[in-house]
Amino acid sequence: MLKFDLHSHSNFSDGLLTPERVAARAKANGVDVWALTDHDEISGIAGARAAAAQLGLKYVSGVEISITWAGQTVHIVGLRIDETNPALVQGLASTRNGRERRAREIGDQLATAGIPDAYEGALKHVGNPDLISRTHFARYMVEIGRCKDTREVFANYLTEGNPGYVPHRWATLQQSIDWIRGAGGVAVIAHPGRYKYSQLEFGALFDEFKQMGGLAIEVTTGSHTPEQYEEYARVARSYGFLASSGSDFHGPGESRVDIGGLPPLPAGLTPVWHDWGM
Repeated sequence: MLKFDLHSHSNFSDGLLTPERVAARAKANGVDVWALTDHDEISGIAGARAAAAQLGLKYVSGVEISITWAGQTVHIVGLRIDETNPALVQGLASTRNGRERRAREIGDQLATAGIPDAYEGALKHVGNPDLISRTHFARYMVEIGRCKDTREVFANYLTEGNPGYVPHRWATLQQSIDWIRGAGGVAVIAHPGRYKYSQLEFGALFDEFKQMGGLAIEVTTGSHTPEQYEEYARVARSYGFLASSGSDFHGPGESRVDIGGLPPLPAGLTPVWHDWGM
């Protein structure tokens, strides 16, 4: 049975490793089919594809698009995309636009909370202001000893109700699905167990996603507990979604699950890769 890991990140977004090193780690950990899905960014795909080919690793082009739905940020993964598609390229550029402004507001809030120069510190961890994210602020706060690890940062800062939280208006659900489908890809709701919606709101999200052309949800992912594997397996069966699997690997020591470290999908599901000929 092939091992799939269809959700991971490189230093082209908020991962720690280059695409080439993520590929090498995936191969070493027994992954057979791998997707790099950087946040709102496709610049790492060429290096990822080349590295995978050299390693004999099957590669799937991917991206993770940030959207706003019902007042919260949700992530939609696109798999098997054509990263040269003009509408997708332009859409991702528009989604990235505004990250620097938001980051400066985060820095101002953290300064008020007694953490000066956080914007400059976060920028050292990314280099490109267009790609700066909360994760880069979290790494800086660990670096200066404010928190012991990034999980402690997000428990006390940068999240709703805590210092450093600045909401951002991302793309819409419809836009993300249209970009992915227009680029020949499959739209997948990433790690649904992370979102703080009521049962009624989740039902509306799944209904809208399906009506708009979304096909799959992540069932096994680094953000889910074993109980949530079964919970979202039931959701997939109920809505007729395909099931995806991905570690959401960001780097050694930061990710809950290493790349390639997830168990197989629960029984009775149709994998998102069922018709990929792999």
